[in-house]
Amino acid sequence: MSMRLEKEHFYEFGPFCLDPAERRLLRDKQAVSLPPKSFDLLVLLVANHGRLMTKNQILESVWAGSFVEESNLPVAISAIRRALGERDDEAPYIETVPKAGYRFAAPVHVGQTPPKAPSLRTSNTLGDQSIRFGGSPESGSNVLPFLVPGEQETDAKDQAVQVASPDTVVPGARPDFPKSITSNRVRGVTAGVFSTAAIFILALFVYRLSHRAEEKNANQPVPRALAILPFHNLKEDPRTDFLGFSLADAAITKLGRVNAVSVRPSSTVEKYRGQVIDIQKVAADLKVDTILAGNVVRDGDNLRVTPQLIDVKANKILWKGAIDVKYDNLLAVQDKVAQEIVRSLELNLTPSQHETLNAATAVSPLAYEYYLHGVDLYARGEFPLSIQMLQKSVEIDPNYAPTWAQIGRAYTAQASFRFGGQEQYKKAQTAYEKAIALDPVQTDTRIYMANLLTDTGRVEQAVPLLRESLKANPNHPELHWELGYAYRYGGMLRESIRECELARQIDPTVKITTSAINGYLYTGNYDQFLRSLPDDYDSAFVLFYRGFGKYYQRDFMQAAKYFDRAFELDTAMFQAQIGKALSYGMHHEAGKGIDALREMERKITERGVGDPEAVYKVAQAYAELGDRASSLRMLRYSVENGFFPYPYFQSDRLLDALRTEPQFAEIMTTARKRHDAFATNFFRSGM
Repeated sequence: MSMRLEKEHFYEFGPFCLDPAERRLLRDKQAVSLPPKSFDLLVLLVANHGRLMTKNQILESVWAGSFVEESNLPVAISAIRRALGERDDEAPYIETVPKAGYRFAAPVHVGQTPPKAPSLRTSNTLGDQSIRFGGSPESGSNVLPFLVPGEQETDAKDQAVQVASPDTVVPGARPDFPKSITSNRVRGVTAGVFSTAAIFILALFVYRLSHRAEEKNANQPVPRALAILPFHNLKEDPRTDFLGFSLADAAITKLGRVNAVSVRPSSTVEKYRGQVIDIQKVAADLKVDTILAGNVVRDGDNLRVTPQLIDVKANKILWKGAIDVKYDNLLAVQDKVAQEIVRSLELNLTPSQHETLNAATAVSPLAYEYYLHGVDLYARGEFPLSIQMLQKSVEIDPNYAPTWAQIGRAYTAQASFRFGGQEQYKKAQTAYEKAIALDPVQTDTRIYMANLLTDTGRVEQAVPLLRESLKANPNHPELHWELGYAYRYGGMLRESIRECELARQIDPTVKITTSAINGYLYTGNYDQFLRSLPDDYDSAFVLFYRGFGKYYQRDFMQAAKYFDRAFELDTAMFQAQIGKALSYGMHHEAGKGIDALREMERKITERGVGDPEAVYKVAQAYAELGDRASSLRMLRYSVENGFFPYPYFQSDRLLDALRTEPQFAEIMTTARKRHDAFATNFFRSGM
């Protein structure tokens, strides 16, 4: 079947205009950003509107010549839905045809001459109205387009594609990786003993932290709350789109060591990439009083970043400027932004913070560019490609600690959410150890390491690591959140809730994009659990948990709706597959659900999958679908691999079908003993 793809046409649907030739998507004349492959997919679906496009047709057309897993397809669909603003209560633009493919269902008008995109203008004042960033301002609107007032727009010429040797991956272009790399699978991996090298490294780090803690100023006022938003790419060039988010992330990381300002993490600002920004609305959403936003544009070997630092309450610009650097000096951007923020906000730094902030960082320019690519791909959920870019970075320069930390994050995500298993966790730990050896005072790396320890059955090692970090950083929200996560695994549910709530008191956005306070679910407070979830209908992870909460409330119709939507968004996600199995049961197709769970179990046992909390949900699903033997098998696996919240086990109604089984009592005895030891060691021994 031939597929129509007329790039000389433009397409209008709803408030959108899609111009394939210019690679531009407009909503009400405002530019909407999409990842390159998601844009290509949208063009294909719209050009063939009303027709079913099978998964094979899509993969052959959009990813022609590249090896790609089918799991990339729902990720690209999710990005499109997010850009189009699809909601559950509205007719979808894209219809999912189960086990077949996708169809663009909205009416489409095909035209010959696309409307011109409005040009950017400058503004010298903030005015009295709400401030909006990004996109193209309408006449008379109060919009700052990220240009320094009085400057002319950059008339940047398109750059030629770089020529590289066959074994070179060119930054700025999505690589076609050899199948031998991208299709590598972990087979028959058994749980092994992790390296103990981290113990010495972490002990050294704890020692250094304890001496740095004396520098903390106990009388320091409540710090400013700052959000650094992804920079807007003026050229809308897919080859340089990665810079907008990754350069902002670099500045966020740089300021992470300054206690005098509370910087929102990259995960909470990622959703604003490529969006028209209303400053007042964003400030309210992120609970901040200060925002930094700006533009970025590459012109040949030159890069210009034009940031503006805004005091939202006072409605004024604290700093604006133009940062002009050569493209091979991208690292200078984060340093300049961080220094200007500290100067403009008149932050009081300790001597060690001042030294750290102004220390020169040595890293190969090309390695740093690969690192920025990897950061951007990780944020988009493209973990294998992120790993490839980051590994290329460390091949060029193995001494840049943030790259190793980011590799660890990508491997951990691949292990937890994509059945990567024990081998991926081992690679993650190795990467974290290298990051800590290179930079022992990086708090984020310790948080990542603690998360890995918890997920791989070593929560008793994670708790001291986090508690020692909190001595030096008592107001670090992510540390409190991760400690709450560890307490939950050990069954200290009230303590877990307290730490997570404290994290959100310090930073109301912490983990808001991906997580809820599961302690509420485990203590039976289902309404509070659902309220703790972010209002995100494009996240398969969040939708699964929304469905899980509804399932506990016995609102099965709504639960099935959320489970099905989560699976539609991401068929490869561990939790989404569990939800789909439960949905089969609610639709009186328990056999299909059990078959799906058995396939999951096969991957779990073959690959040594960690995250025993997720495995516990497989046990719950088995029990709900009537397969008690399999449920007991997975329950034992979960407990033996480090998930032992005994109080939750005692009250969890999803395990009721197992309580008369002799094996159940045996498993509960194992869980109770480890829970009691955990409680004694960390809460009753004066620690």
